[in-house]
Amino acid sequence: MRHELFHMERDMLNIGDEVTITESQLPFTWYYTVVPALAMSRNYPNAERIRSRKGTVSAKERVGSTYEIYIDFDE
Repeated sequence: MRHELFHMERDMLNIGDEVTITESQLPFTWYYTVVPALAMSRNYPNAERIRSRKGTVSAKERVGSTYEIYIDFDE
């Protein structure tokens, strides 16, 4: 199981929600977005790309005016 951090501007997801992500490419890295644009990941190098496209929100924490959520993926 893989446990990854995503950043969310508005309180739209809750613990236990199942989510789908999309993968986007930058020149040398990849980033992921929870569909429909609810949260975003950090940039990942090619060797650390997330292979699964579905996951479950496992934790949520408010940080200032934004939220950090952790999503678990079965890889």
